[in-house]
Amino acid sequence: MDHRDLVRLSKRMSLALRHEPGRFGLTPDRGGWVPVADLLAGMRMTRVQLDAVVLGNDKQRFALDRGPDGVERIRASQGHSIPVDLGLTPAAPPDHLYHGTGRAAVDSILATGLHRGGRHHVHLSSDVDTARRVGARRGGPVVVLTVDAAAMARDGHVFYRSANGVWLTDAVPVDYLTA
Repeated sequence: MDHRDLVRLSKRMSLALRHEPGRFGLTPDRGGWVPVADLLAGMRMTRVQLDAVVLGNDKQRFALDRGPDGVERIRASQGHSIPVDLGLTPAAPPDHLYHGTGRAAVDSILATGLHRGGRHHVHLSSDVDTARRVGARRGGPVVVLTVDAAAMARDGHVFYRSANGVWLTDAVPVDYLTA
């Protein structure tokens, strides 16, 4: 499977596991998990394709696990627009976190801050290179914004760290952002 096919399949899996599971005949449990067999059937994909996406994804968007019943299951690590409880616990962030975005969005972000939109949280990176890669996903010039996470935490904002290392918070007010 070439890179383009992997990306296309990863995006469909994200749609199925994060946003529109019903469209693929899936019913996630409270934690967002679905049986692997159900995902394979609902998406009409093979286990080889699934493993290529899960193991080949540099952002580790998906997590595999065995449920208490022994059934292998999968979920998206974060980014859901459907109700899920990822079981995240608050964590102390590093002093600075980063958010990559397209140049066209910078003025609006610097005027109103970062908001979660239809997702559960704002996603932040712990390093500039990752933020730049995330910001480049739509093409065009990328701006990496710096978040004063230490100040946010001191001021009572809560942070979580997902299984794949993405930092999550409810919002980033403009006072904590620099371009």
